[in-house]
Amino acid sequence: MPKRLRQQRAGKGTSVFRAPSFRYKYKVKYKAIDELEAQKYVEGKVVDIVHDSARSAPLMIIEYVNGKQAFLPAAYGVRVGDKVFAGAQAPIQAGNVLPLKSIPAGTEIYNIELKPGDGGKIVRAAGSFAKVVSHEEDKVIIKLPSKVFKTLNPNCRATIGVIAGFGRKEKPIVKAGKNYHIKRARGKYWPRVSAVAMNAISHPFGGKRRSTQKSKKKVAPRNAPPGKKVGSIAAKRTGRKKR
Repeated sequence: MPKRLRQQRAGKGTSVFRAPSFRYKYKVKYKAIDELEAQKYVEGKVVDIVHDSARSAPLMIIEYVNGKQAFLPAAYGVRVGDKVFAGAQAPIQAGNVLPLKSIPAGTEIYNIELKPGDGGKIVRAAGSFAKVVSHEEDKVIIKLPSKVFKTLNPNCRATIGVIAGFGRKEKPIVKAGKNYHIKRARGKYWPRVSAVAMNAISHPFGGKRRSTQKSKKKVAPRNAPPGKKVGSIAAKRTGRKKR
């Protein structure tokens, strides 16, 4: 019988791969300000900044004057008690939510909508930000953290500033146990065993390949079945490039 693949085990959803979503506290969306789009802007107050195990960035809890709450990734420099604004004519300052058409070129933004009203989908990790590059007739071009340029609807909303928590990768993990809890909080499979350390029956790269059989080919055949299609798949070339 063929072996059960790792992605099949993950898809089954056993406790090894299941994220503890019952610990996730808050939904990050612009839903609280959806009905305020017709207004020039609405004022809110940051009442708390909290940690959520589902995210790498802290969240700021905002209470708007209409009594609604919003949970958004906290902007760097925003503190509890600060006033923030949402709307097309809100000022350009950290923590404020505006449509892209109202944000000038060169401004740093995050938590950006891909479609108007979807609540913010991209650039939400700690320390990340995108930049508004240019405005055109019916579109706005932004530059993502990956240096990729993306074209969006001018009515898509975004938050001004840089997401807080950008120093998290600078702190060393030190212990394997800490890394275990980091991965476990998001349902990530860890530790991952190296393929060459496995037995030959467990992986195509397994079976004393470390020292004696380093010449074993890594390019998978085009017609290889799932489970055997590992390594360099449909590679045009392999090896180090010659200058």
